[in-house]
Amino acid sequence: MKRDIIHIHLAAFLFGMTGILGTLITASSSVITFGRALFAIAVLTPVLIWQSARTPPATVTTVPRAKAPNTRLTDTNRYLISGTLLAIHWVTFFVSVKDAGVAIATLGFSSFAAFITLIQWCLRPGSVSRSDWLRTLMVSLGLVLITPSLSLTDEATVGFLMGLLSGLSFAAMAVFNSHALAHVNAIAVARNQNIVVALVMAVFALPTLFTLSAASWFWLAVLGVFCTGLSHALFVSSLKHLRVNVAGLVIALEPVYAIAAAWLLFTQVPGARTIMGGAIIVLAIIGVSYHKDRA
Repeated sequence: MKRDIIHIHLAAFLFGMTGILGTLITASSSVITFGRALFAIAVLTPVLIWQSARTPPATVTTVPRAKAPNTRLTDTNRYLISGTLLAIHWVTFFVSVKDAGVAIATLGFSSFAAFITLIQWCLRPGSVSRSDWLRTLMVSLGLVLITPSLSLTDEATVGFLMGLLSGLSFAAMAVFNSHALAHVNAIAVARNQNIVVALVMAVFALPTLFTLSAASWFWLAVLGVFCTGLSHALFVSSLKHLRVNVAGLVIALEPVYAIAAAWLLFTQVPGARTIMGGAIIVLAIIGVSYHKDRA
């Protein structure tokens, strides 16, 4: 359990760097999403082959403590669903970063912790506790405070809404993974989901992919290897032993890393409302996490 907590915190840090790297890459959201998926596939496939060579096939793709879900979905369909959700999450997140900045984009994305609660309640009402609802209420209040304006003509507001959509799609993917893919090896899940992302985004990205500068290719490689391949594998792996709600609490700390890095590197100083809303979100996450640890 302690190793899984370390993994999920490291994944949160790497996720937090995603928005920073997105600002360094001069390309559309579709190109960034496609490129990071390609680099993730390139780094995860050799790892999966090496792992398969060292472990008997019977134990490579399954975890003894988890059973395959009793559904009519094949593994291929599960990857298609989760990979498409991942593609939506990435595209909307990078649109949010470019329209609203790193701070608002990552805070909008952190709404996924509240969306997880809502989705879990829709699936199994009895699985949601009072502390989960308290977190959802506080996160919602924080999101109201950081909303730039109520006008859809405001580019920052559209970017913030994209951040919320990014959070919703990520929450849906996390819940789906925890129910439908928990029995599959984490590296295989991460690699196969990235294959789906690359296939989905290829038609949008290929026309302009090779116009990228050398610097953009470098940052895209860093994004794909560390903030995609490694972080995604850590996140999926942690879901095998941590409740999806608990994992969501830790990942939702991503804005702390992202805002601090944007402040230091790009002097993107968040406004008072953004700081206040972000503080409420972080306090909700830390407070409920502390409550769960004490329970």
